[in-house]
Amino acid sequence: MIPFSDEDLKPAVQNVIEKIRPNLALDGGDIKFLDVLNSKIYVQLLGACVGCASSGDTLKYGVERELKLQIHPDLKVVNVPFGMENKLDQL
Repeated sequence: MIPFSDEDLKPAVQNVIEKIRPNLALDGGDIKFLDVLNSKIYVQLLGACVGCASSGDTLKYGVERELKLQIHPDLKVVNVPFGMENKLDQL
């Protein structure tokens, strides 16, 4: 169980995401932090990451790994498809 509220997690998650963004930009990609709901972190991969065969690995072994190391090991990251930004509770 994560000992933080969703609101407590948001600034820390945003900080980690901002540190990750330059690495994605090296390959033409980007990431947008959307929200934290029920300790799940919702992001949207952008740029060259969209449709890239390695985007799942980037999300799991790059983004999620870094968040787990820097914040809490039980965090999960969910990539939100385009058009679903307003329906996070349905993912």
